[in-house]
Amino acid sequence: MNDDREFGWDDEILDEGGSFEPLPEDDYDFTVNKVERARSSGKGKLPPCNMAKVTFTVWGSDGSREITENFILHSSMEWKLSQLFLSVGMKKHGEPLRMNWTAIVGKTGKCRVGIKTFKKNDGSDGTGNEIKKFYAYDEDVKTVSAQPNTNQPYGYQTQPQYQQYSQPVQNTYNTPNNGGWTPGAF
Repeated sequence: MNDDREFGWDDEILDEGGSFEPLPEDDYDFTVNKVERARSSGKGKLPPCNMAKVTFTVWGSDGSREITENFILHSSMEWKLSQLFLSVGMKKHGEPLRMNWTAIVGKTGKCRVGIKTFKKNDGSDGTGNEIKKFYAYDEDVKTVSAQPNTNQPYGYQTQPQYQQYSQPVQNTYNTPNNGGWTPGAF
């Protein structure tokens, strides 16, 4: 369940944030959560160009973490783009692919997660996760098993569980015992 929403000016707030522990370096399953179109400002030898900001939900043994990675749409970064599309099974080995960024949302794959260090706004050191490698759809990789945990710190989610229904839902509107109501009749 996604509780992201805009606050009204007079809404009540409670969440003060919590400590965030990055996932240990290992291989994990992921789901593509969202894709945002952006523009890179250019850095080093890369000129300013289109960039996809892709947010992944990575499933760990104690819940999930969101990791956002930037994909620069430049020929020198083509290998990284191919790696992403290979991991979700949209690209086949040795074949060209026309990138379809809207179709990638909801796709799943496997990746290698690492830990990065960075400077926080207050100048202190922080740690977070980054995706170091995307495994191709046909690579045999054993990933960390996602286990639900009900005592998770702020921001952690468990992998959704889907209920299987054994009987199809029946339409009750056109049955003889519906109180004489006929759909569309006034």
